[in-house]
Amino acid sequence: MSLMDALPTPRLRWEGRHPNIVLLSLSLIMLITFWAFDVVSMAPNRIVLGTGYGALEAFGWPGALLATLLLSSIAILAWQPSIRHYRALLAAVLLLMALMPVGLIASSYLLIDPELPQARLGLGAAYWVVLFVLLLCLIEIRLRLHLSRLWPTLLLCGVALVWWLCAAFWLDSLALVQEFRARDQQFLRAIGQHMALVGIAVSSSVLVGLVLAMLMRRYARLQKAAFSVLNFLQTIPSLALFGLLLAPLAWLAENVPFLDQLGVSGIGTTPALIALIAYSLLPMVRNTYIALEEVSPNTLEAAKGMGMRAGQRFWQVRLPLALPVLLEGCELPLFRPLGSQRLPL
Repeated sequence: MSLMDALPTPRLRWEGRHPNIVLLSLSLIMLITFWAFDVVSMAPNRIVLGTGYGALEAFGWPGALLATLLLSSIAILAWQPSIRHYRALLAAVLLLMALMPVGLIASSYLLIDPELPQARLGLGAAYWVVLFVLLLCLIEIRLRLHLSRLWPTLLLCGVALVWWLCAAFWLDSLALVQEFRARDQQFLRAIGQHMALVGIAVSSSVLVGLVLAMLMRRYARLQKAAFSVLNFLQTIPSLALFGLLLAPLAWLAENVPFLDQLGVSGIGTTPALIALIAYSLLPMVRNTYIALEEVSPNTLEAAKGMGMRAGQRFWQVRLPLALPVLLEGCELPLFRPLGSQRLPL
């Protein structure tokens, strides 16, 4: 052990001698992307392919210089990290994210001709990459500052409010805003259908996963067979699974009038719901099974010694103790359907 390690000093104070390689790399990626690729594109209408513009053309010298200074400050602060520097990094990242829609407003005034009412402003590759890398920087800073997930969420809500205000009042020429306003009711309806389908899939996978995990605990032979089937389902590509479900569901809808009245068919909601449940079952069953099995036998023995019956031990002892791990297992079944199910626009 060195003298530095033996000193009762917070470790973060000595990290000034060791740059944060993650933040340094991310800042360099953003700087290179910002200057090497198109930031925005401008098209005279919805049909014509847009023309890309770099940082100087899109933001002018003042805007490009400000963005470069903020991106460079991330690299400078990451070179000698400390608690104070990480807080400054957090402020710089949030400021950059809040200024991104302001940059789009400046681009719309600089690039779009007022005599072209159908002209639209698109987001370039550099814009998307910088936004994504800023989110990665935010994750790294949160871990270094040991912040809970609540604080970044609240800060991002403030950034999202800035984005919404800019989009609602000053970004009428943005292509995303124009597309939304042209089909806002259809988009909102699709969002509702999407969330309903995901909610049904997640709740169904939770119930089925809990039942399967309990059966696997009671019947040991079922464990190997159940995990084999669930692992096999994970290997099937989503498009292939939809193709496999097409013929059986169409046959059932044709030969069983009750299912036809319920809206079961080879395409549409039914195969999507079955596929989402199938893909969500493995993580749910695995985490539920592990959570129930990891409860201490001594605790269960103590509950038995107190006179609790088997059902009481499960509902009052085993399940409450397994609940934290079980809830963590619900995270993947929740986010996977959100990403797998596409909006029916």
